[in-house]
Amino acid sequence: MSDLIVALGLVLVIEGIVYALAPTHMKDIFLKMQEVPEQTLRIGGLVAIAIGFVVVWFVRSGG
Repeated sequence: MSDLIVALGLVLVIEGIVYALAPTHMKDIFLKMQEVPEQTLRIGGLVAIAIGFVVVWFVRSGG
């Protein structure tokens, strides 16, 4: 459980850094995302989940 809390904390730190360093760019990205079809966003999310899973599995297995 502590690993999950640490992971969520790291996500917040990374997102915070992006918003702090490039707020205008992030707003532009969100505007452009509205033009992307939902299916494309869904596939991108699934790909991100798969990559994240592989990274965690690789690190946890001692790779």
